[in-house]
Amino acid sequence: MQSIRNRASGRSARRAAALIAAAASLALIATGCSTGGSGDSASGGAGAAESITFIPKQLNNPYTDVVLGGGKDGAKAAGFTATEVVGPLEASASSQVSFINAETQAGTNVIVIAANDPDAVCPALKEARDGGAKIVAFDSDTSKDCRDVFISQVVAKDVALIQTKLISEQIGGSGEIAILSATANATNQNEWIKYMEEELASNPDYKDIKLVAKVYGDDDDTKSFQEAQGLLQAHPNLKGIISPTTVGIAATARYLSTSEYKGKVALTGLGLPNEMRPFVKDGTVTAFALWDPAQLGYVAAFAGKALADGTITGKEGDTFKAGDLGDREVGADGTVIVGPPTTFDAKNIDDYDF
Repeated sequence: MQSIRNRASGRSARRAAALIAAAASLALIATGCSTGGSGDSASGGAGAAESITFIPKQLNNPYTDVVLGGGKDGAKAAGFTATEVVGPLEASASSQVSFINAETQAGTNVIVIAANDPDAVCPALKEARDGGAKIVAFDSDTSKDCRDVFISQVVAKDVALIQTKLISEQIGGSGEIAILSATANATNQNEWIKYMEEELASNPDYKDIKLVAKVYGDDDDTKSFQEAQGLLQAHPNLKGIISPTTVGIAATARYLSTSEYKGKVALTGLGLPNEMRPFVKDGTVTAFALWDPAQLGYVAAFAGKALADGTITGKEGDTFKAGDLGDREVGADGTVIVGPPTTFDAKNIDDYDF
């Protein structure tokens, strides 16, 4: 995992001191896993925000790496003079708090966060806002009262509907299915699952589909693999699994690909084309979906710049230019939508490289 460090030594020292004071163990994680900077910088011009820090759910996650790559590109294009990535190795509810506190004490202008828990991070984020920082949630929202805007991948219901449609097509419209999600408190995952459950209950096309289990792999490869294995053992009549998390779908595909269930149990969800390509090629997976993760980070950086410069406040109807991706509008509840999901299958998966 590569992060960008280009700050004055005094500011870095304040961050280090804050991390030590907040939680020595998390400070060690930050030092060990979020350094190795490339030193990217850009001149912001008059009124430009100096610093932006991205705090993902966890470091060393392939999906997160793509999102953060877009975020770094966006931060440079937007004119931030310092860009940094910090965060935990494990996606637990409170694991991001010490990193937020450190950025507050370091005087970071914009904090961009994908929340592991919508409420656990709020007190720290409110303190950061009181100190003058602008807060952009992306990928996984915080509670609405502790951020300025939320950059959402797509309309949440659309994400749910496409996954429900795919699993129905793959199991012939009937049978038992299960969901293998990320963390139990992940805002985005839970919203998608809520819409999936509503669609299964209300759409007559899905009346013969029964959701029999929801399990959580905590966006950990090993645990997700084990949860997939456990689902098949606990539910011998299972016909399909939806995994709305890139870690979960890849781990589940790996399990199915060498098991007796390959070709018998369908798998869909949200995955990275580069990770899922071999499983599509060998017939383990027929089709899955995702958006362009890099665009998520890119738009988040420009939203942070617009907030810091005062050109938007996060109210509904605000607009800002997101570099090469064009104008974006703030919708209800301070939400900005990046783009629609794409379905990947054997016909088009080789057209994508992320």
